[in-house]
Amino acid sequence: MSIYNSYTPDQLEEHFSNFIIKSWSFSKLNQYVRNEKAFEMIYIYGYQNKSAASGVSGNAYHLISDYWKAKQKGLTLSLPELQEIAFKYIEEVPANKWKLQKTTPTIAEAKIKAIKTTTALLSNFYKEKSKYEDHIAKILDVELVITVYVTINGVDIPLPCNVVIDQVIEDHEGKVIIIDHKSKNSFTSEEELRLSIGKQGITYVKAYEAYTGRVVDEVWFCENKYSQNRSGEDQLNMFRVLLTEDTRALYEDLLYENVKRLIEAVSNPDYVYLINDSDTLVDRAELYEFWAKTRITEIDEFDIDYTDVNQEMIKKRHRKIRDSSTKMITPKIIKQFKSNAASFIKYDLSTLDMEPQQKVEHILKTFGIHTQVAHTFNGYSSNTFLLEVSAGTKIASIQGHKLDIANALNVPNVRIPKDLKVYEGKSYLQVETAKKRDRDLIWCESELKGQKIPIGKDNFERTLYWDLDNQSTPFVLACGAAGSGKSVELISIVEYAKLIPEVEQIVILDPKFEFMDYASHEKIEVYNEILDIENKVESLVREMNSLIKAGKKKKILIVFDEFADAIAASRKGKDLDIYSMVQVGNYKPTKDAFGFPVPGPPKMQRQKTGELKSLEENMRIIKQKGRSVGFRGIDATQRASTKIITGDAKVNYSLMICFRVPKEIDSRVVIDDAGAETLAGMGDGLLKTPDSPDLIRFQSFWKPQEQTA
Repeated sequence: MSIYNSYTPDQLEEHFSNFIIKSWSFSKLNQYVRNEKAFEMIYIYGYQNKSAASGVSGNAYHLISDYWKAKQKGLTLSLPELQEIAFKYIEEVPANKWKLQKTTPTIAEAKIKAIKTTTALLSNFYKEKSKYEDHIAKILDVELVITVYVTINGVDIPLPCNVVIDQVIEDHEGKVIIIDHKSKNSFTSEEELRLSIGKQGITYVKAYEAYTGRVVDEVWFCENKYSQNRSGEDQLNMFRVLLTEDTRALYEDLLYENVKRLIEAVSNPDYVYLINDSDTLVDRAELYEFWAKTRITEIDEFDIDYTDVNQEMIKKRHRKIRDSSTKMITPKIIKQFKSNAASFIKYDLSTLDMEPQQKVEHILKTFGIHTQVAHTFNGYSSNTFLLEVSAGTKIASIQGHKLDIANALNVPNVRIPKDLKVYEGKSYLQVETAKKRDRDLIWCESELKGQKIPIGKDNFERTLYWDLDNQSTPFVLACGAAGSGKSVELISIVEYAKLIPEVEQIVILDPKFEFMDYASHEKIEVYNEILDIENKVESLVREMNSLIKAGKKKKILIVFDEFADAIAASRKGKDLDIYSMVQVGNYKPTKDAFGFPVPGPPKMQRQKTGELKSLEENMRIIKQKGRSVGFRGIDATQRASTKIITGDAKVNYSLMICFRVPKEIDSRVVIDDAGAETLAGMGDGLLKTPDSPDLIRFQSFWKPQEQTA
């Protein structure tokens, strides 16, 4: 067992502070050995993360793991079923993850090639999967993700090893075998495999054995060749690595030399990562463009994922590199070099020193669409470009290239509303793109106008309101996934409502216990337990009916967080039945002491005498009748389910807010249109209101916790 398994969390934290990365893998190791600068670019700075169509299809092919997972359960997925899984993956690859090339200059063409290649790979697999299945007595593991400390050549490696093992089986002889799937345009020669594949195999073996305690007997590398053999030979080639005592020792020794070099490099903050100009697997222009960028750019300009790297060490290292470079070479010369390098990176506008609006215009011109970005608006979580479209240009043609626009801007997606935007008396096509947040929209009391509660600001700096005094907008629906900004929006609304004198009471229905801090406020009531929520809503219905009969009004704001979960957990069916003891007759008469007849005692029986209304029904009644007496409300949920947000239910919501949701279908459920799946999160939302024919993109207000009371 590795000594590092015995470290306490505090010891590990101190230990990791000495390394620029927090784990290693064979991919990292292989990249470091082949090209150190590319390793720094990809695995430290997270700079290169785009995949060509072949890379995307390779990832899609690895979803044959679903076939083996089904096999474990005694099921068999058909080829069309597995194809649908793979095709869905390809469709959901974000625009800025596609690497465009000469043969695939657009995302649409890249997707077609990826689907075609994946289809060939899956067809090959189904035709020849007996090469796997004939040997399988038991499937032990599928797509196993492991992070574990390993010992190589008797040395405890100070960083944990990450591996994703495609498949582990036990054959009919009881041998434990690791299987790795690879997609290839052409088979690797057996000579090359014998020399190089052992290091990868022993990495899997050491990690798996340390994690499970099982001894691995063999490692199989199965290459699936998507280009068809004209000779009719097999498309799957299985190469077996037999793990004898001698081969284990040999591969461990080869692996250790490389791991030792990597560990020494990542533990030295001043290590100089060298460029290998002979590396054909990395775009040399990209590598030099990255090199120049590290010399003149602030660290915040890089999209670094700090979950697996040491943030402080990178910042110190980067500052030292940049400062020393600009002292020796003028920034102007470095910028010129960077521009020269970027000019060789074809089909990728994200690397060029162009303004975003120039990139939008340029990418559309490459498709013969002439536009001009007339206005640019810098929002909080997104930017808006207003495009002046040349006469004769079909708007639909621009809609078809929105992924190419996103790729040029290096964002996952862009949103192009269906309706034109009228600005300063002129119509424009509107393009919205998510961006890295550079400022926050801080909650401000001065934004409150009478009973108009500020919802947020759009990219044109207009404040959007929910008018509590307007009977046509009494109830609001808000939806968004975790981290989308939904709770922040609710807190902002409550904070504004507290300041409105006309709002006599705020009722917060909080099944997730997120608003407990408001329980002590004089005009706020907070209910958490589902039975308490049901009883309170029932009492609100009674109060509403009393107000209607008396012809009175009372401004009550009902904030219902996670209402879908509450409704799902509430009482239904027979649980709502009311039972009472009812007299159903009398027992047999008796006689008194003088012989006179005495009526028998009443015979009682427990019977259903009524039925309570469900929580969902009571909420529906409040929405239908409550507006006239001053009831206002906002219902929020993470679940964009058609079972909860039905067409009939949405009739009662005049305003609909949708923050980021996982899928396009979720967006359509909430706001009847796509777009919310492309949002940036953290308060970036879409508002559907009767005042606007199109959805309005906005940023919600955020009130820091220390300011809330």
